[in-house]
Parts: sequence; structure tokens; C-alpha cells
Amino acid sequence: MNFLSQSWLIDRRHALRAMGTCISLPMLECMTPLRAAEASESPRRSAFIYLANGVHSLNYQITTPGRDYEFSRSLKPLEKHRDVITPISGLHHPGGLGHHHNCIKIWLTGGKLGPTDRNTISVDQKIAEVTAQHTRYASMEIAINQESLAWTSDGVGLPPLRRCSEIFASLFAEPKGGIAAQRRALRRKASVLDDNLAEVRRLEQKMGAADKGRMQQYLTSVREAEIRARRADTWLDTPLPDVSDADRKRTNRDIAQTMAGDYFRTVYDLMVLAFQTDVTRVATFSMGGEGQAIAIPEIGITESRHQLSHHGGDIGYMEKLTNYDTFAIEQYSYFLDRLDQTKDVNGKPLLDSTMSLFGSGMAYGHGHGNANLPLVLAGGSAMGLKHGSHVDFNQGHFAGYQLDQPAEHYRLCSRPANPSSHLSNLLLMMAQRMGVEIDQFGDSNSVIEV
Repeated sequence: MNFLSQSWLIDRRHALRAMGTCISLPMLECMTPLRAAEASESPRRSAFIYLANGVHSLNYQITTPGRDYEFSRSLKPLEKHRDVITPISGLHHPGGLGHHHNCIKIWLTGGKLGPTDRNTISVDQKIAEVTAQHTRYASMEIAINQESLAWTSDGVGLPPLRRCSEIFASLFAEPKGGIAAQRRALRRKASVLDDNLAEVRRLEQKMGAADKGRMQQYLTSVREAEIRARRADTWLDTPLPDVSDADRKRTNRDIAQTMAGDYFRTVYDLMVLAFQTDVTRVATFSMGGEGQAIAIPEIGITESRHQLSHHGGDIGYMEKLTNYDTFAIEQYSYFLDRLDQTKDVNGKPLLDSTMSLFGSGMAYGHGHGNANLPLVLAGGSAMGLKHGSHVDFNQGHFAGYQLDQPAEHYRLCSRPANPSSHLSNLLLMMAQRMGVEIDQFGDSNSVIEV
């Protein structure tokens, strides 16, 4: 979604960052968001929210499977949403075991990142290949830092936006200088891209095998950037959706970091508004990477999340980490509130047609344990999701949760009790419910049904 705010002067570093998913241009009759109101079926949407460094697992873990589970201390803010959420335990990414710095990178890809490996496409971008033909923007990427959750088919991260005013402007602001000026600028950019491709093709004839591989990745990046530029040109004649004054005041602002909760809620409001106006149907939001998640001063947390997660048994840090977990889940509960309160084109709650995954690529930050990942799936009843239960893939593969014996529980968070329970199985199901016709994603070995 970021092309309106990016510089299109092509150099190697920029071209590798300014990429999107390779998609076809939309049919004209599908272009206006207002046509969504004429549809008999609501559009399907997906949102993915990432919490870095895992959680304080002793206070997060739900210990009872099935419908009669009790909410843990950290998950208590979601209790009012019991009927529309599914807490999930016991999943992991085999490719992420032992590589804590890659947790955020492979959370939505199921890839395996070693010294010579590169990432694979993330599930949000796989979904966008299907949904993008209907929307102004293929996807929406937001991150507190520069660590994106979204990865292209060539394993390059899409650049996210951070500031709320920039996110709002990129979605709803009229082009500077008017449509004609914007069209000229986009066509100049497309011309630069064409010239760039031609020059690279000449250079490619003189390269060795290794350089040709790297150059092929670069070429794909440039082609995808060109498609986004041409797509933007095509959509210029489609009016932007109207935004009410109340929504504009709610979302068109920037929040000081002394009020992190306001920032999180504003981002969630922007996501809801983007879905409501159908400018995109896929969104990712990272609340920070494993080394860069922010402090929450309004609840007395001045330390970084990374610092708290490496608590070393310090009682004060463990309590603050639990408070941070609960705070982040309260903000996610707000997101579900807003989706439930906002009407879709068919008059039903937006939550019914919006599937959302909240969680982390790490379970236990102090030991870098990344099995038994903390995950909550929400919404999407219109896509056949049936909630109300705790789905626990540890059951039948371990002796039970031993929260009174921290070392035993942390061991469960470091080595999967059920090695076949891959997170990619859940991502595959989500992609299929969004209309992606695939039977394999990442390292999936089955399909999870919820």
C-alpha cells in the first residue's frame, strides 16, 4: 500500500525494498469500493498482529482444552469475546527452532532461514494475490519499527508504515497536485523502471551464476514495483471512499510514545476503517521486533519488552512482562470491539467477515523458546470458523501443564510436545478460507480445522 509515499528514484537498495506481490490489474467494474455495497456476500478480510518476545507463559497458558476452559490472567481481557475467539496452544515453526532472531521473519511464512537461505512468501501476501484484484491497495503493512511481517515470493520484506498520519494519508488523502499530476509522476516512474530493467538485462550477460541469482531477485522486485505503479495509475480515476469526520478525528493523528495505548488503538482504528471502506482486505501490524518492542510508560513500564522478556527470574520483571502481555491483549480486545461494532455492507458486524490472528513467533523470551506459541484466532464466522474452544495440540503428547514447576513448563515452550503440529497448518487453513486454492503452505503437513 506504500507506493504513494515512497520515492521512486531507482537504486539497488530502494528497489529491493519497494516491492509488492505480483498481481494482475483489476477489471474496471471491480475497482470502486462502493460496489461492495451491491454484493450479496461481504468481502473476506484477514488481519495479522504480532507481539514480540513471546509472553510470560506461566501467566498466559490456558491449561484446559475444549469449551470449558478458564481464561488465564493475561488473556482475561478477551473473556468477553469467548464466542468469537479460539486460543491455540502447541503450535510451532520447525524452521524457527533455535533461531530466535528470525521469529518475526518466519511467523507468517513458515520458512527456514539459515546462512544461505532466504525467506518465502508470507501468508498475507499469498492471500493478497487473490484479494488484490478487488481493492485499491493489495495489502496494508504497519510496524512500530522497520521489521515487516509481509514477505514477497522472492523473500524480500515489504516496507511498513509507522506514523498514523502517514498511514491515513496513504489510504485516504487525495494525490498532491491533483490526479493529472499524480498520473504523470506514476508514468515517469514506470518509464524509469522500464529503463532500469533494460540496463540490468545488458549487465546480466556478463555475470556469473551467483550474481545472476541475486540479479534475478532484483529484477523480480523491479517488475513488482512496476506493477504497483501501473496499478496506482489505473485506480486514480476511482474516487476515494468518503471518511466521516468522526473517523477522520479518530485516525488522522500521531500519538506520542508516552501514550502507547492510544497509538495501538489508532492503528487498529485505521485497520478497521481500511476494511470498512474496502480499500484493502489484508493487513499486518507488528508491535515491534524481538529487539525493538517499545516501552509502555502509561502503566509504569519504562523497560523495553526485550529487556523484560529476559527477566532471569527477577520477580519485578516477570510481573511487568505479565502486565505488558495483558496490556497488549487489551488493545487487541479493542480491535475486536471495533470490528464487532462496525457494520459491514450486509449490515452484519465486520468481525463476521474478518479473520484475525494475534500472537508471537516466540513462546518464552528468556530462553528463546519458540515452541508452544501463544496464538489467538478470532472472527471470520462468515468463513465457517467456529469458536468458543481452547484448541490444544499439546494434549496427548505430554504429561500436562506444570505451571508450579517453571523449568518444566519452559521446557515445553522450547521443544514441541507434538512435533507434527506446525503453525503453517493454521496459516494454510486461513489462506484457504480466504479463497486461496492451495493445499500446501510453508512447512504445512495438514490443515487445521477451527
